[in-house]
Amino acid sequence: MNGFPSPRDFQQRAHEALRGGVRDGHRCQVLMAPTGGGKTYLGLRIAKEAIDKGKRVVFVCDRTTLINQTSETSDRYGLTDHGIIQSDHWRTKPQHLFQIASAQTLARRKWPKADVVIVDECHTQHTAWTSHIRTTQAVVIGLSATPFSPGLGKLFSRVVNAATMRELTDNGVLVPMRVLSCVRPDMTGAKTNSRGEWDDNEAAERGTAIIGDVVAEWLQHGERRKTIVFGSTIKHCEQLCAEFNAAGVMAAVFTSHTTPAERESLLGEYRKPDSVLRVLVSVEALAKGFDVPDVSCVVDCRPLRKSLSTAIQMWGRGLRSSPETGKTDCILLDHSGNIIRFREDFEDIYFRGLEALDDGEKLDKTVRKEPEDDKAPKGCPSCGFRPFAKRCMSCGFEAFQAPTVEAEAGEMREVVMLGGKQLGTDRAHVWAQVATYAVMHSAPDKRQGRAAHLYKEMTGVWPPKQWTVETTPRVLVTRAVENKIRAKNIAFKKAREKVAA
Repeated sequence: MNGFPSPRDFQQRAHEALRGGVRDGHRCQVLMAPTGGGKTYLGLRIAKEAIDKGKRVVFVCDRTTLINQTSETSDRYGLTDHGIIQSDHWRTKPQHLFQIASAQTLARRKWPKADVVIVDECHTQHTAWTSHIRTTQAVVIGLSATPFSPGLGKLFSRVVNAATMRELTDNGVLVPMRVLSCVRPDMTGAKTNSRGEWDDNEAAERGTAIIGDVVAEWLQHGERRKTIVFGSTIKHCEQLCAEFNAAGVMAAVFTSHTTPAERESLLGEYRKPDSVLRVLVSVEALAKGFDVPDVSCVVDCRPLRKSLSTAIQMWGRGLRSSPETGKTDCILLDHSGNIIRFREDFEDIYFRGLEALDDGEKLDKTVRKEPEDDKAPKGCPSCGFRPFAKRCMSCGFEAFQAPTVEAEAGEMREVVMLGGKQLGTDRAHVWAQVATYAVMHSAPDKRQGRAAHLYKEMTGVWPPKQWTVETTPRVLVTRAVENKIRAKNIAFKKAREKVAA
């Protein structure tokens, strides 16, 4: 396709999957792709394929502010013969097969004829297109990194995962995320709104109390990287911005109140590799469709109870790779507690994506438990990455709670107890835990012996000869086993001190 760069392998597979879905009778499909997965590229590639066949295409943008950005991208890909549906726009050309419009404009106008409709950020479900696609015969492709909103499964019959976040990270399209769980506001007893989320104003009021900590932690850990900060309300954002500026860090607010001229000026400066503007502060305006690849720090000051999709959209602003600027990772400073609330579900999306749209809807309906102040998020047993739930987003280590060494036929698989505490589901599980501990805390030539002695201490017998540290999968070490090992280490240390004395 002239003007289009060659698709990556996962983009080619996704395009083929969408074609196959149409052949199988799926008129309305969602393409799920993380930040950096090329949703706009694939959407415009689909448009080009349809236009080449003489078909009419409408590309629906989520917001009016994204129309010119989409138009410029179309020009870059060689789709210069397109019109824009917007009052008094210089590019109003209804005769062209390809039209770009915002959902807001289409809500006030009669829809143009179309054989293919491409809806960007389809999880927003603007009534302008949700009502239209129920009656049109056009093929509809929705684009979203987070197709979690209620009712999508009734509008679209199929979801295609272009790639998972893990795949894109392994391919260098995204960078790894380093997470620091920081001081956060106390949301205990906070009022909620009709959607089940915390009231924005109350979240902002509680967040104001830690604004000084937000700036101090950024100065310590943010490495003065180009940064996006997310607040709860516009007022909260203005307070955060003022605190950054007072600390000598040039920051600006970018919200729905920012005028088009101000936006153009701010982004013009912010996109420069050596920009003096280091921090942009926003509520929603920068969470979707915003692309400045060298942003390498995200500060999350917007506590959420349910909306995993909003959290992913915010965090994703810093994950796009930028080899030309030397970017190798993204730091997330979590002042909201969101990474702890959502860590299990986020890990699942990170590695697997979605199997069905209804799965995403359930994720955004679930109220998560509040993080406990006295319990730090667990680190990965293999590399120490935090937070960790079941599978490490840094090294891929996966914790297995089930036994990891198969029993011989007829072997009893009793639960191993010690002092009323369950150490494991069976002896194989205990062995896997002490083997994991030995790998993490002992020299290579000491690991087998260390694990064997720990195992005997807990079970009363030596492990079978065929059980080796090298061949045993790593598992999550339970608190009971950790406590037992800690007690043994303390006793050993005291014994040595007594002998030395």
